[in-house]
Amino acid sequence: MFNKLSFKIGLLFFVFILIIESLLFFILYTNLVNDRVEEVMDNLLARGNTHSAVLEDNFESPTLKHVGLMEAPSDYAVIITDATGNILINSDPVEEEMLEVIEHTDYEDMPIEGEIVEERWNEREYIVTDSPITIDGAHQGHVFMFAHTNIVKRIVDQLSDQFFVVGIITILLTIITIFILSRFITLPLIKIKEATEQLSEGKNNVKLSKERNDELGELANSITRLSQDLDRLKNERNEFLASISHELRTPLTYIKGYADVINRRDMNEAEVKEYTAIIREETEHLSLLIKNLFELARLDQSRFVIEREEVRLCDLIQSVADRMRPLFKEKQVTYTVNCADNSVLAFVDPKRFQQVLLNILDNAKKHSYEGGEVVLKVTHTAEEIYLTVSDEGEGIPKEDLPHIFERLYRVEKSRSRESGGSGLGLAIAKEIVESHGGRIVIDSKRGRGTCVRITLMRGDHIE
Repeated sequence: MFNKLSFKIGLLFFVFILIIESLLFFILYTNLVNDRVEEVMDNLLARGNTHSAVLEDNFESPTLKHVGLMEAPSDYAVIITDATGNILINSDPVEEEMLEVIEHTDYEDMPIEGEIVEERWNEREYIVTDSPITIDGAHQGHVFMFAHTNIVKRIVDQLSDQFFVVGIITILLTIITIFILSRFITLPLIKIKEATEQLSEGKNNVKLSKERNDELGELANSITRLSQDLDRLKNERNEFLASISHELRTPLTYIKGYADVINRRDMNEAEVKEYTAIIREETEHLSLLIKNLFELARLDQSRFVIEREEVRLCDLIQSVADRMRPLFKEKQVTYTVNCADNSVLAFVDPKRFQQVLLNILDNAKKHSYEGGEVVLKVTHTAEEIYLTVSDEGEGIPKEDLPHIFERLYRVEKSRSRESGGSGLGLAIAKEIVESHGGRIVIDSKRGRGTCVRITLMRGDHIE
């Protein structure tokens, strides 16, 4: 429980809110206590000023007795003195603390409106006010009003009890609110945690709520996309392994089958040569497949070395054309190269880029009809170079175009030996072009041919 995120967040909120509430309660409590104490003192002074006003009109013994009788049944005590502090009348028995206040009062410096002469309610037994009796501009006496500090302490105790009850209720409401808020905050995190645990167990079909628009909502969306990507990668891995198994099994089956045939005693020399040639062909096919797989693995691990240099693109293309021309001639396909500007420089790895062109041109040859034409054209702008390889062959179905660069993907689903290829050539070509900072796209229509377009930065424009 103590290790749960909701508990830690709740505890942190509670501590901070408790500190803030305590500070606010202390300020409010102090202000209220001071206000109530000042109210009692102001009322006591006003009461004394009322008596002094009456006595200023009639400073006689009957009036003095009347004031004393008025305060006798009240919670207050009154002592009336003459100008020098001699007691003339008192409503309650005079205590030592009362005498001490009277004796230490500065009668000469007393303001006409009176003042509070003892306000230490938490230390003394009485709070005291002095209202002078002024007749014809001269002090004739003083009205001392005494209020027992129990009155103030009772008010303060009532406030303390009220604040204690309100404080308990506030703390309980704070705990409930923080619990709800912490659960509200951590519930998506708990669901995300459960989702990641499912992902670690191989359950990739994870769906989280996408209703939130905050950071938690973005995290949930990322986890959902991750689960979809993992599920897709799992399916692609299974398809990849199945394709690899098929690609490896086919040549191995041929090799084993013809090797068994050669070992028969009734084989003549011509048949042995024929079957040996087939075994050699399948071995080369298998070697090429394994080589391509190794290259893809190195690309995935960023260990595919690209040694770029400035080359004249037309010279590079011409060397590829010379290698491919006999193959096109053998299939009776016209092969045309349009690269007029021999000054165009490309910053590429010549060996790797030849590999790209050979893969693309080999595909164009395989899927072209007899009498057709394959054109390799180079154009450029001030900053970019465009290489276009177009053919008039069978084309690619629209539904296959989005997957054409996927590994081991082949438009010819039967994987017939006549169609050739392993489905790795275009994947490798795309990786090589993109490692040069370029782009490769394919546009094709079934029955109308295919156009492969490569875009590169010019070598003299690369900083």
